[in-house]
Amino acid sequence: MTTQESTKAIGVTRARAALVAIVTLLAAVDLSLKQWAGAALADGQAVDLGPVELRLGFNSGVAFSLGADLPAGVVLGITGLIVVALAAFAWRATRTATVPVRLALAAILAGAVANLLDRAGDGVVTDYLHSGWFPTFNLADVFITAGAAALVLVSLTGSDRAED
Repeated sequence: MTTQESTKAIGVTRARAALVAIVTLLAAVDLSLKQWAGAALADGQAVDLGPVELRLGFNSGVAFSLGADLPAGVVLGITGLIVVALAAFAWRATRTATVPVRLALAAILAGAVANLLDRAGDGVVTDYLHSGWFPTFNLADVFITAGAAALVLVSLTGSDRAED
């Protein structure tokens, strides 16, 4: 292995370690907030924070309650397959992706992992952010949406691939 190849391999290893660390951190933050919301908002009270209020809700489906009528095991299985595919894609993409793409993929994967782990316990995802005009959601949903928007933005600007 040449020095250049060795340096590139170290860079890929660092990028993958950063991906795992970011996903772990963001998922832990979301899961901690879900646990807090489940305890603090269990009595049905809402906390007004201006444009958004904290209100406990549960979603047995996926985005916008799609699939809510399906058995919990089916939703969990399909979601799990999607998360595994996304994780494999993010892992492979770190070889050539720019830092913004890596961060966007980490955000999406963190949100997906957090929602999957939350759903695994009782078949529902804990939601706690309510705007009044939009379905109740959680921080993991924000990570997924913001990551997807960032991917679109970097794709439109043509800055989604690192130079060799």
